[in-house]
Amino acid sequence: MSVAANTKWHELTWEEVGLRVAEGMDTAILPVGATEQHGPHMGCGMDADIARHLCEAVADQTGAVVLPTLPYGCSIGHSKRWPGTLALQPKTLIDVVKDLGDWIHASGFRRLFIVNSHVTNAAPLRCALEMLRAEHDGFMIALVNSASISERVRREHFHDAEDWHANGAETSLMMAVSPQMVREEKLAESDDEDRTTDSVFAHPVNRTSTNGVTGKPSLASKAKGEQLFQWMVEDLSEMVRKGMREESPLNVSYHETLEF
Repeated sequence: MSVAANTKWHELTWEEVGLRVAEGMDTAILPVGATEQHGPHMGCGMDADIARHLCEAVADQTGAVVLPTLPYGCSIGHSKRWPGTLALQPKTLIDVVKDLGDWIHASGFRRLFIVNSHVTNAAPLRCALEMLRAEHDGFMIALVNSASISERVRREHFHDAEDWHANGAETSLMMAVSPQMVREEKLAESDDEDRTTDSVFAHPVNRTSTNGVTGKPSLASKAKGEQLFQWMVEDLSEMVRKGMREESPLNVSYHETLEF
């Protein structure tokens, strides 16, 4: 199988998309982010930006075809306290990803990695996964949260807060891959504590943070971001390659009824 140099779905013609499938590339990657406040020190598109950079780098490493990034997510927990958030309802995100999955499958792809870079997208995306694999027999879908790709990646994200947001890890990543997103002069004053460590309930951000941040962006550096991004690309690429080889444990149709 030849691996084409261009892995970006939106830059391919319909003939080239079909050729990828004909050559044996049946794996696609869908980056899903969000547009939401990220404190006084970072741009609102952080989640979408990291999803795009990560998935494009992984596509280059693996040959999988990467779809255009979905820049809106389930960000309703951020409240209307801070301007800048553009949120979808969970049911809307479910429908959007289900519809996209239908078309991805129709184009001949049988393996889909949904790479999520915003924590509270996870539940709607899991619902879309359930719907897609029930409708399209044999469609294999993996939901990967970018902050938990591997233990070393998770450890860095959770280093300064359990309920982190716009923290040291996210700020470092942006300093490395999208420095225009970071207002470095505001880092020292942007730290805010994690007030959820003993909580029973899941509180919206307006009731847990004074400035939209949870964690310590003051700990961020470009070098930390470069190292973390490298780990994320390496570990997700390994996962995608493994998924390209994986087959279902049993070859039984979803729609086959057991006869007694």
